[in-house]
Amino acid sequence: MTDQYPPDPDSAATIQVEVAYATPDRQLIIPMQVPIGTTALDAVRQSGITREFPAIDLENDPMGIFSNPLNGKDWPLPGEYRLQEMDRVEIYRPLVIDPKQARLARARKKA
Repeated sequence: MTDQYPPDPDSAATIQVEVAYATPDRQLIIPMQVPIGTTALDAVRQSGITREFPAIDLENDPMGIFSNPLNGKDWPLPGEYRLQEMDRVEIYRPLVIDPKQARLARARKKA
């Protein structure tokens, strides 16, 4: 990234972020410029990623920022979290199998 002098007045009003989603077969990362104050949920909506992956359920699929879940506990909810420069909003797929059940199945298979 190069410094620009004088600074571009539009660059101060926007930040660079990414929206990411992956399936077992495909991964998509969409780089975006969004206004300062944009929420994670707003960025996902603006990205158009649901056109590429219609299975995404914006109201129910969990989201996070670099593996930190936006769950309303340790981090705000997606509609409340204000993005920072270079944040990556990740949309998580529902688990196919409970991790505890998967470990139990692997242990039984070994025995």
